[in-house]
Amino acid sequence: MKESQFDTCVIGAGPAGLAVARALAERNLPYTHLERHTGPGGIWDIDNPGGPMYESAHFISSRTLSGFGGFPMPDHFADYPPHRQILSYLTSFAEAYGLTDRIEFGAEVENVRKNTDGTWTVTRADGRESVHGQVVVCTGSQWHPNIPELPGEFSGEVRHTVGYRGAEELRGKRVLVVGAGNSGCDIACDAARAADHAVISMRRGYWFIPKHLFGRPVDTIANSGPHLPMWLAQRVFGALLRIINGDPTRLGLPKPDHKLFETHPAVNSMLIHHLQHGDITAKPGMARTEGRTVHFTDGTSEDFDLVLLATGYVHKVPVAQQYFGDEQHPDLYLSSFSREHEGLFGIGFVETNSGAYQLFDVQAQLIAGYLHDARHRRSNAERFTQRIRADRPDLSGRLKFVDSPRHTGYVDSGAFVKYLGKVAREMGWRTEGQPPPVRSLRPAAATA
Repeated sequence: MKESQFDTCVIGAGPAGLAVARALAERNLPYTHLERHTGPGGIWDIDNPGGPMYESAHFISSRTLSGFGGFPMPDHFADYPPHRQILSYLTSFAEAYGLTDRIEFGAEVENVRKNTDGTWTVTRADGRESVHGQVVVCTGSQWHPNIPELPGEFSGEVRHTVGYRGAEELRGKRVLVVGAGNSGCDIACDAARAADHAVISMRRGYWFIPKHLFGRPVDTIANSGPHLPMWLAQRVFGALLRIINGDPTRLGLPKPDHKLFETHPAVNSMLIHHLQHGDITAKPGMARTEGRTVHFTDGTSEDFDLVLLATGYVHKVPVAQQYFGDEQHPDLYLSSFSREHEGLFGIGFVETNSGAYQLFDVQAQLIAGYLHDARHRRSNAERFTQRIRADRPDLSGRLKFVDSPRHTGYVDSGAFVKYLGKVAREMGWRTEGQPPPVRSLRPAAATA
């Protein structure tokens, strides 16, 4: 990588952007930090316009394994913190490391352009421009909804869950939730409690992982227990889930057509509960719609007032799409480093089967280590530049992920973390941030 007298521009002050800012600040690397909203937190601020946050949202990884290195989530947080606790954690993180005062809030980026000399021009929405040596795009992956067309003509209301905020929107309505990702399951549970009639539609079966086992967050058991070979873990935990949840078809759920861990995990304890109590009904995929009637592939049909599409998001990067390429899965080395455009990075576009914050931290540390050594003309930076272009490791963890757009660029968290650690050791870079200089700034208690 070429040495540059220009600083690094970090776009976005959500979790990924904050991790990058800390990593750069720790190494005294100059940077400019831009955020279009009025405060840090990204999607976890429910008041952030256009965001996907809703009132019943909680983390799907436990607080024990979800904090940034050097700044764990506090003990008074819930096992699976609600969104307001997560926002308080991110706000406190930014304050503890002195990041907040360095963020330019209300600075929406309109465009990123690569210059002929290898620098980057960043254009704000108000027309102002600035030139930087590098750009790290941390705009997040849950802002641009994937909206499939419904088969036929549905005369009721159709919305994507990106605009959903709370259960009051469902009262007095017959609601169909389409999709069984983690947000789809949460919102289906809201519908089970609030709607006049609630149905969840899913085209394929899923393994539903309870949030607690033996009174403990399930991910802490997996993390602290014996580390089994993947084939054995699939058998052992698959058998355990069959014991806990029973036969899913008894509740109208499709039988999973894949082994455990071969799709993004559905970590939810309440959907099974509501299905068992008749609060919600499970249906297969939609065959067609006409008027307010939805016909399902099993030959049944029901009438609905509202169809909520919990159909996920695409990883668009509107500020720099021409450089990131594929809207669903940008081709980034280690999900962070542009292979084609030197000086361009992105964090927050990885799809994996674990909590994200510790992964963001490792990725941020590698980016900052690389920029630091490039600025000081160390030989390992040039070696790493070559590696970015040529290295294509298998990060599947020997899992055969299901054939779907979401899983095209999916990585196994265990394999990913292991390989990131290997690269960091070879380059002499650390993999997590340091504790803040002042330990008194900790997240205050927050309620959902």
